[in-house]
Amino acid sequence: MWPITDAVDTLSEQTLTAIKQGAQQLADVVTLSAQQRYARFVQQVADTGDVWGLYRDGWALAKTDDGTLVFAMWPASEFADLCAEFEWDGYEPLSFPLDDLMADLLPQLEEDGVLPGIFYTPGDRGLTPTVYMLRVDLERALKKR
Repeated sequence: MWPITDAVDTLSEQTLTAIKQGAQQLADVVTLSAQQRYARFVQQVADTGDVWGLYRDGWALAKTDDGTLVFAMWPASEFADLCAEFEWDGYEPLSFPLDDLMADLLPQLEEDGVLPGIFYTPGDRGLTPTVYMLRVDLERALKKR
């Protein structure tokens, strides 16, 4: 065998292992309870400073059982991407800064009567805290940093 082939085979095995580990970690997170995913969202967003949504000619919105609009958010692109199906087919993960969430989006959501939808998964809607609750939880997480 050529030495380059050995390197490619080794790389492929390493890549495959990394993909399997990443898929398992993803599965471990999306199977957490909605409350656990909410806590992870708050911590991860506070740590990274990034919030993720799904976007296609506008942000992905959902509705609660009573018809209240919900703005869906995730702590990382891979979680948002999992939900880009069915009514959100064709939407792409897009990030925005935590500062924009706190200064602009949350006040706008509150004014419009739209709830934040935190960490949806393909099998669960996630949590829909009040804007005030999300703001307080994020502020607490930021102070702990």
